[in-house]
Amino acid sequence: MSQESLRRLEDAISACRLCPLWQGRTRTVPGAGPAPARLMLVGEAPGREEDLSGKPFVGRGGRLLDAALQQAGLDRSKIFITSVIKCRPPNNRKPLKKEITTCRPYLEAQIKIVQPKVVCLLGNTAAAALLGRQGIQALRGRIWQERFAVTYHPAAVLRNRNLMADFVSDLERLNSLQDK
Repeated sequence: MSQESLRRLEDAISACRLCPLWQGRTRTVPGAGPAPARLMLVGEAPGREEDLSGKPFVGRGGRLLDAALQQAGLDRSKIFITSVIKCRPPNNRKPLKKEITTCRPYLEAQIKIVQPKVVCLLGNTAAAALLGRQGIQALRGRIWQERFAVTYHPAAVLRNRNLMADFVSDLERLNSLQDK
């Protein structure tokens, strides 16, 4: 039932023309992973590699995420991974508020279908979209609204490798939270 609901939602996302981003996309990137899943990761928006493949986190940031998940003892195949918006913004710019608002019902539907115990928000855009808050340093290390955790976006870790240990540590913490 959950997988079928997810497939129907993916079809709706693929046909979406609610904002102008559809005009420049190669493919939508609804997300990937099982439903239900105990853990969900939510990033900002698809990049070039994601737009070409239709899969989340497959570029440089995805390779870094894979390495961090492995170090944290998490199996990517058991995690549902998505982004706040489902189409690539031009030149990889940050999503506009209007785009986030337009796409939010898709993300909320994914959360409902996937039923994660923990939703990890990767970066300020995801934190602002779902919590209405920003400031990773202040948001890290706490659970918000009984299910949301916040950590760095993999792109931030690519820009500042000194964040990798904290990023992995945050992911390790998710591993223990999803088991409670």
